[in-house]
Amino acid sequence: MRKSISVSFFSTAAFLLIMGIAVMGFSEMYLVGRYFAEDKYATLDTVLDVASRAVAVLDEEDRLTELTGEQGARLSESMDLISDTADAELLFLAPDGTVQLRTGGLAAQQAVMPPAVLEQVDAQSEGAYHALSRLDGFLSERHYVAGRVLYGTGGRKLGYLFICASGAGFGAFLSNMFSNFLLSASLMLLCATILTMLLTQRLTAPLHKISEAAKKFGGGDFSTRVDVAGDDEVGQLAQTFNTMAANLEAIDNSRAQFMGNIAHELRTPMTTIKGFIDGILDGTIPPELQNHYLQIVSQETGRLARLVQNMLDITKLESGEYQVNARLYNIWDTLTGAALSAEQRITEGKIEIEGLENAEKTLVYADPDLIHQVVYNLLDNAIKFTPEGGTIRFSAVALGPEVEIAIWNSGQGIAPEALPFVFERFYKEDQSRGLNARGSGLGLHICKVLVNLSGGQIRAESQQGEWCRFVFTLPAELPNKKNLLRISDETTGPQTGPIPL
Repeated sequence: MRKSISVSFFSTAAFLLIMGIAVMGFSEMYLVGRYFAEDKYATLDTVLDVASRAVAVLDEEDRLTELTGEQGARLSESMDLISDTADAELLFLAPDGTVQLRTGGLAAQQAVMPPAVLEQVDAQSEGAYHALSRLDGFLSERHYVAGRVLYGTGGRKLGYLFICASGAGFGAFLSNMFSNFLLSASLMLLCATILTMLLTQRLTAPLHKISEAAKKFGGGDFSTRVDVAGDDEVGQLAQTFNTMAANLEAIDNSRAQFMGNIAHELRTPMTTIKGFIDGILDGTIPPELQNHYLQIVSQETGRLARLVQNMLDITKLESGEYQVNARLYNIWDTLTGAALSAEQRITEGKIEIEGLENAEKTLVYADPDLIHQVVYNLLDNAIKFTPEGGTIRFSAVALGPEVEIAIWNSGQGIAPEALPFVFERFYKEDQSRGLNARGSGLGLHICKVLVNLSGGQIRAESQQGEWCRFVFTLPAELPNKKNLLRISDETTGPQTGPIPL
């Protein structure tokens, strides 16, 4: 059977409280009993001293043999007076344990003290013999007893003297004290129970809210939030839950948007392909135009393949599956290689390339394959949006422990309101860069992921209607130097003055 937190907390608190009360009760009874006994024995020792001196006087006067008759009666009266004053009974025994004299309130069961008791009294070389007992059945009930061996002149053993006080009073005292303690403990338990229940309710109420919110959250309601205030641990848990819920809601929205974008990007070329193929099959497109439209189908098929490959690359990169193989190499090899691979498109667009002719060796510490993909995507993006007769300019400048690489192109540029979004998935700002509507909107996002994975940063700069520039940094040395110059990922708007190359 599952136990709730409130039940477990209450059970634990009740157990600890009861155990604490029990320990406190037994400790108090033990200490009170010990104090009572020590106080009683101190009183009995005082009476014992007085009675011992009386016996010693009789011994000095050689009158211990006169314990019968009138002398015995007078001694008995003196002993009774001492007994009444001290609320204790006196018992005088001969050396062999025979009762010689006792006060009237003492009820003895035997005429001779058991030898075992006498042996214990003899063993007390210093001080008095103390006990709370019936003296091996000599007394009818338990008494506090103080006893001593009496010696006369010349070390002669006179006998034994015992002072006995009834233990019934202490029993009544303990009973009364226990009753009062039990009543106080019951009231304390009742108050503690009420306070514990209130405290438990206060502690578990926020947890119940979090549990209910978690159930709704598990059912797919990512808008659920926990309304719990406070800076304690439960409040911090609620804040953490709300933060997690907000993040997951954002991820879910991003996923839904991502799937919608994928569906849209896949539907457009597939609709084109299906339309042209259906036109060829049903004869709508004449035979002399079929090759032209098949070329368009081939281009759209390639677009689909690139889109799928880009999505696979993003998934692989963001899941951490790609192993970065970084090394020191000349970044100009990558820039030159990317320009040569796009030579045909550059020539067809009559685009002028600058910055490659006087390149000096500039080392970066990165994975050549990853950086080639970054440069290829940025160059492809520049070619698409550079007008015929325009210019593309490369630069690579060492800035301390980092190298700043830039690809600049003339053209329409990017609108200021679009700059913050150019690195997002599937974002295409065709109106501001309306020379070319091709592309999946994933290329720049892949660039950002690859540059960050290489330990660098990337940003976009633009002067709308004139130029656009993408800048990213890479480490120029091993990344454990801890003094890398970081540039912001945030894109910047129009700038005045010359563009640094």
